[in-house]
Amino acid sequence: METEGLRTDRLGLLLDQFDKAREMAEVRLAGLGDEEFLWEPAAGAWSVRRREDARTPRAFGPGEWVLDLGAADIPANEYAEVARQAAGGMTVAKIAEDWSVSTERVEEILAHTGPLPSDEAPVTTIAWRLAHLHFHFAGGWEWTFGERRHEPKELVDFTPSAALAVERFWTLIDRWRDSVATVTEAQLDTVGFSQYPYGSDPDDPFVSVLAGSNLEFIHHMAEIALLRDLWRSGSTRRY
Repeated sequence: METEGLRTDRLGLLLDQFDKAREMAEVRLAGLGDEEFLWEPAAGAWSVRRREDARTPRAFGPGEWVLDLGAADIPANEYAEVARQAAGGMTVAKIAEDWSVSTERVEEILAHTGPLPSDEAPVTTIAWRLAHLHFHFAGGWEWTFGERRHEPKELVDFTPSAALAVERFWTLIDRWRDSVATVTEAQLDTVGFSQYPYGSDPDDPFVSVLAGSNLEFIHHMAEIALLRDLWRSGSTRRY
């Protein structure tokens, strides 16, 4: 359906949301330099590093440069999602597999009552946030529209070059957007249309996967924009 040139169907709304977010993000990423890209605004920050300099137990990537990543866990802001997965019929074992944690950890979360604990996730650099988005969308494309066989962490050759990272990212994002635009109404409702192995995509209708991907893009780009504001303000202490 269209109203005065605006699409009001489900796919149209999601595409319009994504397009507007992309327009804003492109402006906010313009002129990004290498020093700002790798700026560590707090001690213990995660970033993109040479493999031998990785600070975390699960740093990954196919080449010389890898992405810091800590031990697998479920943060407090995802407890509600775990509860929804269980309410939707997913077994504790499957939830644990999706989040790469133990079944005991899932049971602990499902039994939790009272105020949520505070999350203590480390601050991450612009390089880390853009790399995270890159492998998320690279994996999403591969396991939805591609061959569905390559691990997401094998699909992105991380780089300390801001210009190269941004160029590669927009190329990927354009491919994702073009592919999503071809999805039919029936495919939007198909459970498992995306087989992306990290998370619950294989158990969700694709329209929910798209909504989640838009949210992922928007909230990480907002974080990047804030880091750029702090950089320009002179908050440039390095650790």
